[in-house]
Amino acid sequence: MVREIAIQGYLFVFRCFFSLFSICPQKKKTTFVASFGDNVLFTMKALEEQTDDQVVVLKTASCRVNFRDAKDRMVLTFELRHVLDWIRSIYHLATSRHIFIDNYFGFLAAVRFKPNVKCIQLWHAAGAIKQFGLKDPSNQYRSPQANERFRRVYSQFDHVVVGGEKMAEIFRESFGITDSQILRTGIPRTDFFYNEEAMRNAANALQSKYPIIQRKKVILYAPTYRENEFNVSSLPLDIDEMYQALQDEYVLLLRLHPAVHFDFSNTYPDFVFDVSQHADVNELLVVTDLLISDYSSIPFEFSLLERPMVFFAYDLQDYARSRGFWEPYEQLVPGPIVQTTEELIQTIQRAEFDFHQIVNFSMDWNAYSTGNASDRLIQAMYREQKSSAIPERGQNS
Repeated sequence: MVREIAIQGYLFVFRCFFSLFSICPQKKKTTFVASFGDNVLFTMKALEEQTDDQVVVLKTASCRVNFRDAKDRMVLTFELRHVLDWIRSIYHLATSRHIFIDNYFGFLAAVRFKPNVKCIQLWHAAGAIKQFGLKDPSNQYRSPQANERFRRVYSQFDHVVVGGEKMAEIFRESFGITDSQILRTGIPRTDFFYNEEAMRNAANALQSKYPIIQRKKVILYAPTYRENEFNVSSLPLDIDEMYQALQDEYVLLLRLHPAVHFDFSNTYPDFVFDVSQHADVNELLVVTDLLISDYSSIPFEFSLLERPMVFFAYDLQDYARSRGFWEPYEQLVPGPIVQTTEELIQTIQRAEFDFHQIVNFSMDWNAYSTGNASDRLIQAMYREQKSSAIPERGQNS
C-alpha cells in the first residue's frame, strides 16, 4: 500500500510538470530514455548520421553506457534525486517528436503525448524465455491500480522493434499491441556482430586488459536477475570445482545483472574475472568461447556467433512456477541443461554441442537482425511524417 501511494504521488508530480511543459512549442528533437542503453546507442548513432534532430538522452542509474562521446548530445540523469535534471528531462519528453525507450517506464502512465509524437519501444532483449508484461504470473498478486497502470504504459507504445517473428508474437501478448505496431527492422545492437572491425577492436581491447584470454578459452557466466538478489556473497556455481577441473584450458568471466552487487572475494585471480561492470556485453561475447546462462536474454544475441552454450538451470522448477516460460524450457534453449556444477563441468569436458540447433535458434529469433537494423529503424521512423506506413497516434487502438 505504501509503495502504491508513493508511485501515485510520483506520477501526479510528473503529470503536473509534463502538462505545464506541453504548452511549450514542440521541437525537431528526439529523446531517448535508457536503462540498459545498448540499443539506444546504436539507434542514436544512426539517427545522428541520417537526420539533424536534436538528440537528448535521459539516463537512469542502472545504465552503464557512456553517451557523452558526441558534443552535440544532451545527456541528463533521469532520477528524482537529481531534481534539476529530472525536471529538465520532463521538459524534453513534453517537447520531442520522437521518444525511444528501452524498458518499462512507469512515467508513461502519467503523460499524454501530442498527436504527432511517436513512442518507440526498443526493449532490451532480442528474445524472451520468461513471461513479462500482461502475461507476468505475478500480476495476479498486484493491486488493480498497478495492473491498470501497466496497461496505460503499454498503450503508449506506437511501435515495438523486433528481431524475429517469435518475439513479435510475445510482444503482441505481453503489451496488448497489434501486428501493425511491430517494427520488423531488427535489433539495433546486433549490428555490432556484422562489423568485423568493431569486433576485432573489442577483442583486442579485452585481450590487452586480460592477456590470459589470448592463451586460454573463455567461459562467460551470465545469469539472469532474480528477485531480491540485490546483494549476493556467493554464487550457485561452485568456483572451487570449476577451478580444479578447468583451470588448465579455460578462464571464467562473471557477468552479473546490473542490479546485483556481488561481494566477491577472488581466491583464483588467474582463473576468475568479474566483468560485471563492463558496459557492453556484446564486447564480452566476442571473446567468449562458451556461454553459461539460465533464463537471461543474452543467448539470443550470442547465437549469432554460432558458439556453444550450456544452461545452468539449478532452480528450474521453482523459476518456472514463479515466472512462467513462453514455451517448455527444454524445447526452447539451444544447448544442454544442467542443474549442478558437476554436471556443468562434465558437459564442458565432453564438448558435445549441437551446432545445428544453435543455428536454427538464431534463425528463429534474429531473422531481421542482419547487420543494418539501426539504419532500417531510422529510415522507417523518419521518413515523411504523413506517410501512411507510420500511422498517427491513436489509429492502432
